[in-house]
Amino acid sequence: ENRLEARLKHYAKYQLLIIDEIGYLPLDRTGANLLFQLITKRYEVHSTIITTNQVFSKWGDMFSDNTLAAAILDRLLHHSHIIKITGPSYRLKGKIEEFEEKISSIK
Repeated sequence: ENRLEARLKHYAKYQLLIIDEIGYLPLDRTGANLLFQLITKRYEVHSTIITTNQVFSKWGDMFSDNTLAAAILDRLLHHSHIIKITGPSYRLKGKIEEFEEKISSIK
């Protein structure tokens, strides 16, 4: 429908764009290329926050293209602040203990 450039400009204009859980679902080559175009338009102009549980060395697999992954990472990491969060899942907080208590009460 010839709206791709308009959509890229739409997402490129925001002062802050948050892309959550990148890599949770695999991107095909077209999706990875679109992400590259968006990141390129935003590069050194606006802020982007990316959340992922994938280490950078796996991004080539995630995008099915090592060169494209390297180009995306090059732009994302150039002026970045990386925050690594470790530990148990916040969403599961208390759920594991609750489950273990239920199992113990059944025994």
